[in-house]
Amino acid sequence: MAHYRRVGEVPPKRHTQHRAPDGSLYYEELMGEEGFSSDSSLLYHRGVPSAIVASEVWELPDQSRTPNHPLMPRHLKLHDLKTDPDPVTGRRLVLGNNDVRIAYVVTGTDPSPLYRNAIGDECVYVESGTGSVETVLGVLTYRAGDYVIVPRATTHRWLPAEPSQLYAIEANSHIAPPKRYLSRFGQLLEHAPYCERDLYGPTGIHLVEGDDVEVLVKHRAGGQVIGSRITYATHPFDVVGWDGCLYPYTFNVDDYMPITGKIHQPPPVHQVFEGHNFVVCNFLPRKVDYHELAIPVPYYHSNVDSDEVMFYVGGDYEARKGSGIGLGSISLHPGGHPHGPQPSAIEASLGVEFFEESAVMVDTFAPLDLGEGGRAVEDPAYAWTWAGRGPDGSDDDGGPAVFSNS
Repeated sequence: MAHYRRVGEVPPKRHTQHRAPDGSLYYEELMGEEGFSSDSSLLYHRGVPSAIVASEVWELPDQSRTPNHPLMPRHLKLHDLKTDPDPVTGRRLVLGNNDVRIAYVVTGTDPSPLYRNAIGDECVYVESGTGSVETVLGVLTYRAGDYVIVPRATTHRWLPAEPSQLYAIEANSHIAPPKRYLSRFGQLLEHAPYCERDLYGPTGIHLVEGDDVEVLVKHRAGGQVIGSRITYATHPFDVVGWDGCLYPYTFNVDDYMPITGKIHQPPPVHQVFEGHNFVVCNFLPRKVDYHELAIPVPYYHSNVDSDEVMFYVGGDYEARKGSGIGLGSISLHPGGHPHGPQPSAIEASLGVEFFEESAVMVDTFAPLDLGEGGRAVEDPAYAWTWAGRGPDGSDDDGGPAVFSNS
């Protein structure tokens, strides 16, 4: 999305001399996507941005994944998940595949280390809390309901002002508004449910100097997610100015304008972002279907190409009444298995004019595995709630969920 910004001191022409008051030359760095063929920004550093003095292994938290086998819908209770308080190293993997990973962390108030994700963009949903994110391009503030979008390879650190619940969607690609919302030149169109006025990028330069500064870098090797601790000779935040169309920003769900209709609208009308092989949607408080015979909750559907992940963050989710779903829950409804509302929820929704619910949905076009964090907080009763009995014929949860690495 080409939305130009200019912050701090930059020369009149790109790739020309830019000097400090003492006559020394600033070092120009291009941060660009897709091999010089997509959005980019030019940064001007006091020090050499590629000068490193050490590189060591960073042992990442457990990144193991277990297939959803045998196939079944899953309910994961994220508010039961215990995490270390660091906003970066405390993240626990909940779900993932080779396109996207979903992690969760409940922070303290200490700042995270300097961090760079060299695998893909990050879209971090702030379930609760306030604070700021310092980046090489300036500072963002965050609050509950924000999506914090951090482009690939942006050095940054989190500074929670209070304990924060962060739902991190880490891509192996870039994350952007859906193409159907954008003009051919990148402007958000009239039918889009938000516009550029709703996006908050960094304002002002955040100039920091220092020597021998460590940055945690998440990267790839042999198809695996791995980490390195790289020590830079000078602080990455030694930027005096930058301009371009690539930078971090926040977008709050309160600024999203839900699209409604006379009959039930499909999930794509709730879309907010997309990456390679996945989309992000948000279901928010809204007026619902107004046909005289409308059924406001979703119909049963077999979304054969997708796994659907719903994270319930506010209100009362009408379609999941009677299932044990509550705030902090994740439901995973896999492709190859039809899903929809709990039977009692259909009749209960008739005549309802407004839904007071908030949820963040990720749909993926490749099957999702369960991470160690997801396995730790699964509700074993969920898969049987539509039938009202477990596989042994009992009225209880039917025993624990079954996992297999085969």
